[in-house]
Amino acid sequence: MNSSTVGGKEKKTTSSYGMKTIIGSTMILLLMVVFVGYTMIWIMMPTNTYYLHWLPDINAKTDSTYFGQQGAGILIYTFPILFTATLGCLLLHIRNRTADNNNQSGVKKSSWKRPVLVKGPLGIVSWIELSFLAMFIALLVWSISSYLHGMFATITLQAAAKREHVWEAKLESTALMLGLVGNICLAFLFFPVARGSSILQVVGLTSEASIKYHIWLGHLVMIIFTAHGLCYIIFWASTSQISQMLKWEKIGIANVAGEVALLAGLAMWATSFPLIRRKIFELFFYTHHLYIVFIVFFVFHVGFSYACIMLPGFYLFMIDRLLRFLQSQQKIGLVSARVLPCEVVELSFSKIPGLSYSPTSMMFLNVPGISKLQWHPFTITSSSTMDPDNLSAVIKSEGSWSHNLYEKFSSSTWPMDRLEVSVEGPYGPASNKLLRHDTLVMVSGGSGLTPLISIIRELLSQANDSEKKTPQVLLITAFKKSLDLTMLDLILPASGTNLDISCLQLQIEAYVTRENQPVTHNHKALQTIWFNPDPLDSPVSAVLGRNSWIWLGVIIATSFVIFLVLMGILTRYYIYPIDHNSNMIYSASYRSALNMLLLCVSIATTATAVFLWNKKQNLKEMGQIQAIDTPPQITTSPSARFYNADQELESLSHQSFVQSTKVHYGTRPDLQRILSGCEGSSVGVLVSGPSKMRQEVAAICSLPLAHNLHYHSMSFSW
Repeated sequence: MNSSTVGGKEKKTTSSYGMKTIIGSTMILLLMVVFVGYTMIWIMMPTNTYYLHWLPDINAKTDSTYFGQQGAGILIYTFPILFTATLGCLLLHIRNRTADNNNQSGVKKSSWKRPVLVKGPLGIVSWIELSFLAMFIALLVWSISSYLHGMFATITLQAAAKREHVWEAKLESTALMLGLVGNICLAFLFFPVARGSSILQVVGLTSEASIKYHIWLGHLVMIIFTAHGLCYIIFWASTSQISQMLKWEKIGIANVAGEVALLAGLAMWATSFPLIRRKIFELFFYTHHLYIVFIVFFVFHVGFSYACIMLPGFYLFMIDRLLRFLQSQQKIGLVSARVLPCEVVELSFSKIPGLSYSPTSMMFLNVPGISKLQWHPFTITSSSTMDPDNLSAVIKSEGSWSHNLYEKFSSSTWPMDRLEVSVEGPYGPASNKLLRHDTLVMVSGGSGLTPLISIIRELLSQANDSEKKTPQVLLITAFKKSLDLTMLDLILPASGTNLDISCLQLQIEAYVTRENQPVTHNHKALQTIWFNPDPLDSPVSAVLGRNSWIWLGVIIATSFVIFLVLMGILTRYYIYPIDHNSNMIYSASYRSALNMLLLCVSIATTATAVFLWNKKQNLKEMGQIQAIDTPPQITTSPSARFYNADQELESLSHQSFVQSTKVHYGTRPDLQRILSGCEGSSVGVLVSGPSKMRQEVAAICSLPLAHNLHYHSMSFSW
């Protein structure tokens, strides 16, 4: 190939990259415009200008025979968010197709991401999180004051007309205001729990990292809605209208539906507090499925038109939940299991070569042999670049479920040649900026080492690429006992690696806090169990294939269009001939039920069709790969499936890690001294471990002199 041909290809690549960058920037600008407009709607909603002028005009222009007054709610509240989600899918697809997201562009210094609150009920909060929290609280305060100002302006005349005391009229207005403000919190409640959400990924969040926002919003929703219900009960009791609690009006508000929704919400709220959630997780998990009752009866309570305010977040959550369900029906091929004497097991699954994911990603596992209903999240320890054919996760024996799983593997007499497993995921960040720092300091405590393994494997793969710059890595890990040091054996995959480990500048400082010297243990050595493949098992794959963001955008847009068409047909040819858009004849509950049914049908048909199409493509791809590859020789003897880790050390080049590891006994790491001594303009600090450790590291990184330290925190899953 001559130089002109190479130069032409380079120019074409550069031109393509520049075009994608321009398209991406245009999309970001458009998303910002939509966000500003949507924010203005929330700001104007509590004002008389909105209710007396804007909304009537919009209703007049959208009150067609196909949608009725629902058209205004869909246009104002639902369409902007679904449009944003669809456009976000396209943007993420373009980002994935451009140059490597983990490449050499350095990390921009931003004081907005530095921790500002370290301790307290909110946990570790950065400046940008605190700013958005302040803006959200300001919105709530503004809404409360605006609603009350407008409602109290004519309260004396209303009270005289109804022959009520002024305080009773004010109480009724306050109850109504609380319902309106609670709906603001409810509108954002489901965004953080949509694991595959494009909106979260566009703003640089993952579902795992943003789950705390769901918790904050959940508490706010239930506090406000509980106050809303109590105010109405007190008002009805004081005005001798307690029978209102038993009314389900054909037109307007259905009180009984609101009470059922509130009771379901209270049950979820009561079991979500840390004391119950940690000790009786199953109770919390199963009770939280009452969200279906809560949402359905909430829609019955307020009507579908007003429910359009909270519909977008729940719409995206429904799509995500259905896709997770479809993926979970597949049985995944388990390749091997590494059993450590510290009651830790690493499971390795087969995956399609095209599945890529970022370090620190997570997955959900279900083992029907232990429990058919329980799903548990675990951090992925493998790297898609280092091990293109396998995906692994580490599980520590802590709860009853994980203990039963460990007992299955640790028993040498276990006769099974395979284990039935289902998977949801993987889920993780669209890109990982951790790899862009000059120096990377990773701090872990106990089981917090798990997510850091995937980063080390990714860096090891990157270090063997001469075109990529790799940061220096300092791993500070603390364990209670020396037996837990065997977790460091998980840094390399069970299948070994051909990569040159010496290319990675890795220093490991391990601390054993409860032992003053090495202790000799009589436990079994690390064992690797290899499983026989089953033709019915499937490899782990992205739920929507290689172009998952494009397909997710197709599902969102197509299902919404189908829903609009079905709703338009229903309204025009069934409801309109009866009601004539008067909203006074046809039952509001029936209308809401039919609309919810059509919504579910639209999402179910579209998502299922796209999932089955991609599943068919995955099977075709795996068939082509199996036709090319030579199948390995499998030994079916149970005794041949067990291997001692000591026999593998040389082949896996563990000696390089042994030389770079220094173990300290009877002491804890002096994080203040270690982090303060880190030199360089960009030092990434990632902490994964107990809350006290995360708070300590966050406090150090928030100091004025620690300007070169970039704090990153993550929760880990076993």
